[in-house]
Amino acid sequence: MYLKTLNLRQFRNYQDQKVEFNAAKTILVGNNAQGKSNLLEAVELLATLRSHRMTRDRDLVQEGEAIAQINATLERQTGVSDLTLTLRRNGRRSVALNGESIRRQMDFLGVLNAVQFSSLDLELVRGGPEGRRNWLDTLLIQLEPVYAHILQQYNHVLRQRNAFLKKTQDSAPSNQDSELAVWDAQLATTGTRVIRRRDRAIQRLAPIASAWHASISGSTEVLQIKYVPNIPLEDNQPEEVQQAFLAKIQQRAIAEMHQGTTLVGPHRDEVELTINQTPARQYGSQGQQRTLVLALKLAELQLIEEVVKEPPLLLLDDVLAELDLSRQNQLLDAIQDRFQTLITTTHLGSFDSQWLKSSQILFVKAGEIIPLV
Repeated sequence: MYLKTLNLRQFRNYQDQKVEFNAAKTILVGNNAQGKSNLLEAVELLATLRSHRMTRDRDLVQEGEAIAQINATLERQTGVSDLTLTLRRNGRRSVALNGESIRRQMDFLGVLNAVQFSSLDLELVRGGPEGRRNWLDTLLIQLEPVYAHILQQYNHVLRQRNAFLKKTQDSAPSNQDSELAVWDAQLATTGTRVIRRRDRAIQRLAPIASAWHASISGSTEVLQIKYVPNIPLEDNQPEEVQQAFLAKIQQRAIAEMHQGTTLVGPHRDEVELTINQTPARQYGSQGQQRTLVLALKLAELQLIEEVVKEPPLLLLDDVLAELDLSRQNQLLDAIQDRFQTLITTTHLGSFDSQWLKSSQILFVKAGEIIPLV
């Protein structure tokens, strides 16, 4: 797939900016806080309807404006598509494909596929479980767009159940048990769908990531990725998972009542990353942790390509400065011209002359993009 054009209106610090991409690699160069990452974020939003930098749409709309719009032209083997995402400061976002509004947003997902790799991704190793869950969920949305709807359903039930537990936290048990049983059943049903898909995704991703990791580390280290759900997972059959889910809810019932919150379910899952059987967050140097994240990102690219039958876009946000020369070369060799790549950097010194010759170079300053001639 190939992103031909991107138009940003009142998005972040862009008033009205159109970019035409004319090479497999585009380098966006400029000082910090000029808008380089904002452009990559716009592409990420078109791919996943999520931003790893911001949770509220109002923060994406330019100050003093009511709406922001991202428009792109994408070429795929099946033809050319026109994508539009409209973000509102006070209201729901909307999406359109080839000029026609799409009611269900999950039907917009899967048109454009992209893998984002930023310096923030080092938190995948060093940070808490929530970051790893978000990373896995974002990957899954691209592998199975319906997953966005499944996750939304689960989170809706979770919020409702938490509200019920909070409301009844200090009251004596009465007819509340029957109402809680209804929420338990819904939580187990929706949660089982999340757990099973997450488990399948890790089963597919883990061997690919391990192979990349062996390649980058010169086979000196063994990477293992394991999905550790909050529910004991003996078998990935829906009935078994659901029964285990309900049994664990029963076990934690008193603690949940006491704390007024849901303690059981995929919102408490973990993705374990180990190198040579030692937890990666406690293991070795920053360099080794960077190798691990690089292996994960290359595995994401490969897995998405296998599933959608086309190479996704690669968005590299200020990561070359984070990688030493050897890891930079591993990454650049893996990319070649196979993936359309958008790269942000503060200076061009990180790139060899061949890369610079074959890349489109754009200068970004205060929300304006100027081609370097």
